[in-house]
Amino acid sequence: MPKKHINMIKICVGAQTVLDLHHWQEKRLEKTDHSSTLCTKHITRMRPKRAKEILNGGSLYWVFKGFILARQEILALEDTIGEDNITRCSIILDSQIVITEAQRKRPFQGWRYFQMENAPRDLKTFSANDIQLPLSLERGLHEIGIF
Repeated sequence: MPKKHINMIKICVGAQTVLDLHHWQEKRLEKTDHSSTLCTKHITRMRPKRAKEILNGGSLYWVFKGFILARQEILALEDTIGEDNITRCSIILDSQIVITEAQRKRPFQGWRYFQMENAPRDLKTFSANDIQLPLSLERGLHEIGIF
């Protein structure tokens, strides 16, 4: 029986492509107590109430310019105190980025829970050495059902 989990989905603000996300995260990789490999953190204002389900195998799906294009496994959720003394939540992500099928997603704010049955299927593990299609071309291919 497969694990029962839920995912999160978030707009990747400031990144046009998965390569942009990779470069941004590459500068911020660190060791954590949650993994023997390097991880990255994404800090958000609210802590998910469904943490147990998320930590049972969930991922963070990234939306780029209206399309889900990638995901990363969520390893842990930690409370973090900001410079302003406000408690936030650090989402500890596996450094490995998985490319997914392109799936259209309407704009939203913050993050949302994302059911597994709504998630696009995985295509491959991201590599910075892969040829990256321009987002406009990738969108066009998606529109006609090729990509």
